[in-house]
Amino acid sequence: MVDIHSHVLYGLDDGAKDKEMSIAMLRLAAANGTTDIVATPHSDLKYPFKPDEIEEQLAEFAKLDDVPRIHRGCDFHLSFDNIQDLFEHPLRYTINGHGYLLVEFANQAIPARIGDVLRRMLGMGICPVITHPERNALLANGLLQIAEWVESGCRVQVTAQSFAGRFGKSAQVAARNLMDRDLVHFVASDAHDLENRPPTLRAAFQSVSSEYGEERADALFRTNPAKVLTGQPVTIAAKGFAKPRQWFKLW
Repeated sequence: MVDIHSHVLYGLDDGAKDKEMSIAMLRLAAANGTTDIVATPHSDLKYPFKPDEIEEQLAEFAKLDDVPRIHRGCDFHLSFDNIQDLFEHPLRYTINGHGYLLVEFANQAIPARIGDVLRRMLGMGICPVITHPERNALLANGLLQIAEWVESGCRVQVTAQSFAGRFGKSAQVAARNLMDRDLVHFVASDAHDLENRPPTLRAAFQSVSSEYGEERADALFRTNPAKVLTGQPVTIAAKGFAKPRQWFKLW
């Protein structure tokens, strides 16, 4: 399986606290069937994005032979300064420097003109991946808005543990509502530690496979996220829309 959202690098945000925890998280991911994992440190008002430190850790962990392949990414908060820097340096935050960018919405409010920002990203060849909308009450209650963003070219990632109720009943129900409307393109761990939010996908894969079929589970945990690593288009359309919009390449 391929995990496109994790906080396995140490000392950069509220994820792994030290090198030993990073290694333990990576080994746990491998033992749970993850072959590739994207390290996505936060970039927000509390945690500045540090590309040089990220590259150093990626090179360090690449020497280990019992961990998944580790890729570069970012958990990108949609703040004004972040967005401006993204427009100036579009390859800085995207996964492996290709076209996909994990975008995180604030829980308190959704800016009125955020649709314009997403459209500008798409016009630049950046595909915004809306992270864990089931855990954001504003997004969870706005399925029509999410469907419109998906139709325009955005994609959606749900957290694996949401299917088991880890983030509460409302998030669990919202995850299934998104699934029922074909508004989920990736399932990822959003791992932060070894116990409360571990880098494990197997239980969620089995749950999705049982409820929605193995073919769909394979797409959400393997095929689609593997395409993200190399910037290939994920062209699944939401119900009610005839086809996805034009895919623009960033490179």
